[in-house]
Amino acid sequence: MPWFVKIERGIVDKETFDRYVPDHCAYVKDLGTQGHQAKTGYWGDFGGGMLLFKADSLETAKAIVAKDPLIINNCVEYELHEWCLVVE
Repeated sequence: MPWFVKIERGIVDKETFDRYVPDHCAYVKDLGTQGHQAKTGYWGDFGGGMLLFKADSLETAKAIVAKDPLIINNCVEYELHEWCLVVE
C-alpha cells in the first residue's frame, strides 16, 4: 500500500480546534487498527500539522481524509499527496 500525507493548516480559533482534537486522535487510532499505519502530529514551530497513513489508492486516501473530524468540522485546510518512499 502506498503512503499518503495530509498537510494541514488550522483555520479556526484554538478553542474550536481543540474541541475536535480528541475525536481526530480517536479516528487516527482507529485507522491504525484497520492497517493504515496512521500517524498524526503538529508542527512545533508554526500552526498546522500532518497525517501520514497508508491507503490502497488516492481515491481511498481522499475518502479517509473526508471522514477526519478536523475536516468534517471545517477546522483545517489541507493538501493531500502520495508520498513515494525512497529509503526505508
